[in-house]
Amino acid sequence: MLEAHSGPEIPTRVAELLDREWRLLIDGKLVPARSGATFSRVSPYTGTAIAEVPDAGPDDVEEAVRAAADARAVWRDTLPVERAKLVAELADAIERHGEELALLDTVDAGSPISNSRVDVGVTVAQLRMFAGQALELKGTTVPASTALHVTTREPVGVVARIVPYNHPLMFAGKIAAPLVAGNPTILKPPEAAPLSALRLAELAKDIFPPGVLSVLVGDGPAVPDALVRHRHVRRIGFIGSEPTGRAIQRAAAESGVKDVSLELGGKNAMVVFPDADLEAAAAGAVLGMNFTWSGQSCGSNSRLLVHQDVHDALVARVVELIEARRIGDPFDERTEQGTMINRAQYEKSLSYIDIAVSEGAKVATGGGRPAGVDQGLFVAPTVFTGVRPDMRIAREEVFGPLLSVIPFADEAEAVRIANSVDYGLTASVWTSDVTRAHRVARAFEAGFVWINGSSRHFPNVPFGGVKGSGVGREESLEELLSYTETKSINVMF
Repeated sequence: MLEAHSGPEIPTRVAELLDREWRLLIDGKLVPARSGATFSRVSPYTGTAIAEVPDAGPDDVEEAVRAAADARAVWRDTLPVERAKLVAELADAIERHGEELALLDTVDAGSPISNSRVDVGVTVAQLRMFAGQALELKGTTVPASTALHVTTREPVGVVARIVPYNHPLMFAGKIAAPLVAGNPTILKPPEAAPLSALRLAELAKDIFPPGVLSVLVGDGPAVPDALVRHRHVRRIGFIGSEPTGRAIQRAAAESGVKDVSLELGGKNAMVVFPDADLEAAAAGAVLGMNFTWSGQSCGSNSRLLVHQDVHDALVARVVELIEARRIGDPFDERTEQGTMINRAQYEKSLSYIDIAVSEGAKVATGGGRPAGVDQGLFVAPTVFTGVRPDMRIAREEVFGPLLSVIPFADEAEAVRIANSVDYGLTASVWTSDVTRAHRVARAFEAGFVWINGSSRHFPNVPFGGVKGSGVGREESLEELLSYTETKSINVMF
């Protein structure tokens, strides 16, 4: 069901949250950009300016990195359990202020309020999980000789954490692993949705020693480029698009020997065999496409590969489920899909609809703005049929609510199509044949696979991709350990 609007308004409680000045966090102080520059944040729902945000530049990066470098020794020598206590304290503060943080993400990113609240819960859980893993920062003994050979894990140094806009607060919580591991961390939130991260910075200011955490946002590439290239930044964790990830790898290599992890895009396949529970598979296709945040997810199963024998029945059910979803006011708790993040992403999704149709795909539902929703950057959830694996809509990441259905004849063809793209983040297989399920899961060129499931992430289960979808793993002990270096100590007798 679609909701019509006479014109979007910001709720009073949200307007009150926005009636304030926004600041960067550098060296334990909330400060404007050194240049005094700001940029306007425009809500993708209202289309109006909602905040003037400090527009940081290279000078701000230099100050933040200097403060981090100065804090390195003290934070490194702080016991892991003490570092964990402070990260847990931040989790408690986020939980206490959860509703305001959720409202900020809704007005800033167009995320439905129900989804923004889920993101608050995930942020808190991730911070507490990494705090609880602090004592896993341990080494080993190696019986290599009659001497004593031990290894220890030590912090890598100053860390830059550069995160995207699709889950603003949740990805701001990516500071947890590097901080617990003992690294002063500089968070670069997305300029497209920075407000919840800047509010997080205010909550963190009095928790961590000066310089241990800085939060910098700037409108454009200057801040992340200066961070990546700074000689004191030893470790970079990036989440975002594949082209930007490659640019970060290149810039890091040009400026030093640095450790870079990348969680990048995807063109993920969900494969449905004729013996699958089709009702569950249809629900999984809708859930896995992440229509709630308008398909703006690297893990979305944007390619639905369906056996030709059940193709029409499954498509019909997917369309039925999609058309029953509520699109509209993201502050309405009943809303099930929000806006695109900005006009560029809105126009990109609309352009890919035109590209798909021009290449011969058919629109089964959607195909433009939702009927009756005249305000805000909304794109209707769209399903294409008649899609061939060589079409652009089947190969290129759109980062929008566009689902391509591709038929296949047998298992070999399904696996070949699934693996035919340059990405390899997630994949799923739906079947009642246990042997085939594991055989196909193993054959997928993807880092995170579901059998008879989609979309869900789980605590301490490593998440990350292969091929063009990135390097490294997150959301797990592997992420925590990736922010350390191993030192071998040989005690000779």
